[in-house]
Amino acid sequence: MSLALAAACAALLLARLAGEALAPLFVALALVLAGGALGWARTALVAAPVLDFRYYGPVEGRIIGIDRSQSDAVRLTLDHVRLGDMAPGRVPEKVRVSLHGDQRWLLPEPGLGVMLTANLSPPPGPVEPGGYDFRRQAWFDGIGAVGYTRTPVFAVIPAEQGRGGLALFRARVALSEAIRERLGGQPGAFAAALLTGDRSAVSQDTLEHLRASNLAHLLAISGLHMGLLTGTIFTAIRALLALVPWVALRLDGRKVAAVIALVAGAGYLGLSGGNIATERAFIMVSVMLGAVLIGRRAISLRAVALAAVIVLLRRPEALLSPGFQMSFSATTALVAVFAALRDAGGFGRGWPAVLKGAASLVISSAVAGAATAPFAAAHFNRIADYGLIANLASVPVMGLWVMPWALVAGVLAPLGLSWLPLQIMGWGCAWILGVAAWVAGLEGAVTHVIAPGPWVLPLLALGALWLVLSRGAGRWLGLSGVAAALLLWTQADRPVLLVSDRGGLVGLMGPEGRALSKDRGEAFTAEVWLENDGDGATQEAAAARMGAAEAGVLRFEAAGRAVTHVSGRGAAAKAAGLCGPGLLITSVEPKPAVTGACDLWSPKRMRQTGALAVMPDGRLVTAAEVAGRRPWSP
Repeated sequence: MSLALAAACAALLLARLAGEALAPLFVALALVLAGGALGWARTALVAAPVLDFRYYGPVEGRIIGIDRSQSDAVRLTLDHVRLGDMAPGRVPEKVRVSLHGDQRWLLPEPGLGVMLTANLSPPPGPVEPGGYDFRRQAWFDGIGAVGYTRTPVFAVIPAEQGRGGLALFRARVALSEAIRERLGGQPGAFAAALLTGDRSAVSQDTLEHLRASNLAHLLAISGLHMGLLTGTIFTAIRALLALVPWVALRLDGRKVAAVIALVAGAGYLGLSGGNIATERAFIMVSVMLGAVLIGRRAISLRAVALAAVIVLLRRPEALLSPGFQMSFSATTALVAVFAALRDAGGFGRGWPAVLKGAASLVISSAVAGAATAPFAAAHFNRIADYGLIANLASVPVMGLWVMPWALVAGVLAPLGLSWLPLQIMGWGCAWILGVAAWVAGLEGAVTHVIAPGPWVLPLLALGALWLVLSRGAGRWLGLSGVAAALLLWTQADRPVLLVSDRGGLVGLMGPEGRALSKDRGEAFTAEVWLENDGDGATQEAAAARMGAAEAGVLRFEAAGRAVTHVSGRGAAAKAAGLCGPGLLITSVEPKPAVTGACDLWSPKRMRQTGALAVMPDGRLVTAAEVAGRRPWSP
């Protein structure tokens, strides 16, 4: 860290000594070095114990988070954790547990102390070399173990005794429950997610419809929601002040409205749980409203850059998150495009207000969609082909109907009259969900995309930024960077063979796509492999490509290597007699021990290496090798 800071200072000194042409390069180098030092400091500051073995036994803790897992099970995040007789210094600060089985005895509440018997393990690593590493995110979230229980969870400490520090969380849960009770069904769940960030009642079908129609961004309390809320308040306050001449002549209505909107935005941030996306949106709104207070242009690329710097100073790890990349790519593109239209002076001149508003909506939806599409495709391996249609049909309803009525509900809540505006708001939520379901049901609604290589997004971002920030004819050189990134993407190579970190699932690339060794089990791993391949097949369909195993033994060739995979009943005994030239992959430890010329990949070895891949050129690559040594790595 010290060395990086010293090098950053040296680069800044060289920037002062260098000429005007070279100074920006040295400044950029200094910023990169300072960012690396900041990332190291942040990594050290959030360090907390991580479980280093598989644990089964009693777990006690306090509920500080309630959501749903990918399998649609209720999931609890606990702090104040106790694990059997484990020494306190080794116990994770937080654990996350999915609840399966009959849980009729538990009504999860913030602050409730619970006791359960759970299977816990360290946060999982990438399901393939170079893939998304959940351990990294868990490290920065302070989660040291994840797992599940199939036995009942019991309350042992009343929520009232454990509510210290959870006032906002309790308020969120109470408000979310009130909204769902009032509106009911998925519109109520959607409305609760919009206003409190609580997605626990949003069904998997609804989520899939929103993703397939490119409307999932409406669920994340981000720039759109924060902008609509603060913008509505800002406009309403200015209009009210203008109606009172005595006040309008003595106060700057814009500044008064900016202060009130800023306070409202801070309240929304706290009520929504203050996640990274909402925090980022609030910072951007604060920068813009702050510009109004000091008499500067509220919306500019400088404001966007300042917001990005503040976010990264607080959470440098956010740089690699999809939310950060998509949010700032959309905002940067929108500011740049509308600034260019404003400078051109011709856009909307003499048009009726309705026509100008409609044109602005189409342009903003198209620009934001185009700016975020590459990042969404890279992270989620899909493109919503009719996303523009869905957004044009839904975003106006969100801005002109849902959020204003939500604001009215908040104003009338102290009088006990919020039920009427909430009901009206619910009609808008039902419309948006209907649009999502309709668009998702259209033929060809989703195009699956192969995962890009590691240099695609950096090159794409640099090219786009050059295009936006440069002036003169040289700015168009940015298009070459974008084109090069897209060309690299088309040349992305996928592994010929993938092996899960337990050795229980293998996936062999064939002419029809990846063939999987089993049609159920390790479903998340199978889903991610197929998504990264750009393959929309289900696990069951992909397993049908492999063909039946003979007594639990699969034999095939991958990039010139002979491969034998042994799993299922009696695998330990079978594996001992199958060691020949090539790879021997087992889901259990062979007994007796394997002897022979094979390269054995058993669970014991793969606990150290993580997932395995055989590349097209025959190289063996492991997840641990690609990830390198990191504080969150085992």
